[in-house]
Parts: sequence; C-alpha cells; structure tokens
Amino acid sequence: MDASGAVAGAAVSGRRKVAIILFNLGGPDSPESIKPFLLNLFRDPAILRVPFFVRPFLARTIANARLAPATENYALLGGKSPLLGLTQEQAAALEAALPDVEARCFIAMRYWHPFSLEAARAVKAWGPDDVVLLPLYPQFSTTTTGSSLTAWRDAAVRVGLAADTTTVCCYPVDPAYAAATAARVKIEYEKARAALDPAVPLRVLFSAHGLPEIIIQRGDPYQWQIEHTVATVLAAWGAEIDYTVCYQSRATPQKWIGPSTDEEIERAAHDKTAVLVVPIAFVSEHTETLVELDVEYRDLAVKLGVPGYYRVPTQNADPGFIASLAGQVTRAIGRGPGLCSSAGGRMCRLEHTGCPSRAL
Repeated sequence: MDASGAVAGAAVSGRRKVAIILFNLGGPDSPESIKPFLLNLFRDPAILRVPFFVRPFLARTIANARLAPATENYALLGGKSPLLGLTQEQAAALEAALPDVEARCFIAMRYWHPFSLEAARAVKAWGPDDVVLLPLYPQFSTTTTGSSLTAWRDAAVRVGLAADTTTVCCYPVDPAYAAATAARVKIEYEKARAALDPAVPLRVLFSAHGLPEIIIQRGDPYQWQIEHTVATVLAAWGAEIDYTVCYQSRATPQKWIGPSTDEEIERAAHDKTAVLVVPIAFVSEHTETLVELDVEYRDLAVKLGVPGYYRVPTQNADPGFIASLAGQVTRAIGRGPGLCSSAGGRMCRLEHTGCPSRAL
C-alpha cells in the first residue's frame, strides 16, 4: 500500500495517528564514527558543565583521550554499537502493542544518527494527531532525558512541527516496569543460586550509570529515582536478599556518586560472596553492559577471587517491558498535551530543581 492508501485507511478506521518519539543515547555505527560520536557527547553542555568557551577544547581533549579505549571496546562488538538495532526492535514491538491507535515509533538519538532533527522531519512528514515523547531512560536526569528534550524542542521548531505533544519524563516506579524488571532478576537469581555451592552467599548489585556528584548536588533527581526504582523492584519481587546500589562508567576526574561497581566487587571478594549484577538504569544492551559489565568487571571479579559472577540481561524487547511502555503511551494520550511522570504529576522532591516539572 502506498502512503496515500495508508492515510486513507487510517481515516476510515478512525484510529488516531500517534507518533512515539523514543529517546536514547545513540552509538557509533562504524569505527570511523567513534570519534565524532565522542565529540558530540562531550560537546553537550548537559554533559560537560564548563564555560562555553572552554567546552570545545576540553571536549576534543577528552574525546582524543577516550578514542583508543572506546575503539577497543567497540571492536569487541564488531566495530559498532548494537543500540540502534535493539531500539528498532523495541520500536516495532511497541507499535504492535498499541492496536487501538495507529502508532508509529520514531527514534531520536542524542549523539549519533538518527538525531532529533532527522526524527522531527520524519514525524512532520507523517502528520500525526498526537506526539508522545518517551525516553528509554526510566529515571530522569538532566544529562540524559533533559538533554534529549532540549534537542527535540529545538528540532521541532526548526522543522515547524506543530502537534499535540505529551512528554513522559520518567517512570522509575511504574508498577508494570518494576514487575517486568523483577521477573527478569528473579529468573537470573534462581539460575545463579542453582549454579553455586549452597554454602556460597549471593549478593545482588544494582548497577546504574554514575554521575558527577556535583550534578546531583545541584538538584538532579537521578540518584533518588534510581534508589526508588530498586526499592520498587524489590517490592515487586518480594524476596529478602543481600543487595546494594552502585554506580559504573566514571568518565571524568571529578568525584562521582558511589559506591562504585568496582568497589562493590572488591567488597564481595572480601566477603567471599558471589554477585549478580543488575544493570538497573539500562533497558538495552550496549558497551556499558556488554563490555564494561560482561568483560571488564567480570575479569576484575575473577582476578579478585569472587566465587561467582552473574549478570541479568537488559530488557531489550522483553514483552513485559514493552507492555509497560505501551501503558505509558496509552496513559499519556489520555492525559493530553503536557508533561507527566508515570505517577501522573511531579514525583520528585522540592530540592530536585533539575526535575522537568519544576515550572509546573
């Protein structure tokens, strides 16, 4: 069917056309794109919070320093990030999970193609009745969802996109998301427990991407939301376990929030306990999970004598996770234009001045 036929079919069915914009980080699609990807990342004022006249020079310096290790990491993944392909699978699954509307997902990556501008042009050409902005970051941070929102708004203005838009800022304690996550953790915990000697204890490490401490101190709600996600997942699981929340992927010499994941692996070695790592802030596999967790931290665990190292896969296109996203979209459409969390209104504390609901 051609485009005009599809539009006519939608008009006959009476289904509303809903464009769902999936925000994600992005990743290089070839070895040649690794450096420009890194430059885009560190040129972002939400990431590198230094005076604007210093940022270009400092971004080049950091990107050059990180190019060799990043190239080695992506070489382990075939020379590119798997993130776009996995996000496309999530998009297709989400469209299929929304039969009551004519849903189409558009991917807006922050630091590599497809960028927000590309997505905005495609959305305008499609002509939706409603637009739902849906981050693939369950927990809000000014460095991730906040940065993507800024990029999207600029892109929408540039292309002249005018449509009723609802923004889902975060869903850290959404019951469906928590239940889907808990189900995956439970399965992997039982597998690990069965593989271990009964005398060996097992500790769960909920590992999230870290942030410089100063960003949290200035009102970013990310760490608070991570802790609430973990509490909600544990409540959905209903098990009493040994666990901790930790943070990975330190990228600058500043003091970052902790404890770090490597520190927790060292503690596990000291305590002679096995670990099950849960990438709690990630919903797709990429270098931080496939290389940092599966290679680097596993090697560290073996070197330190941790009696067992296991890892829970990310959600990717897991049906439970996709159902939770579909629920977010359905509720967003029902609420109408504006900004909402999975709880409806603002869920952050007043001291979280980085919350996007601060002006509401």
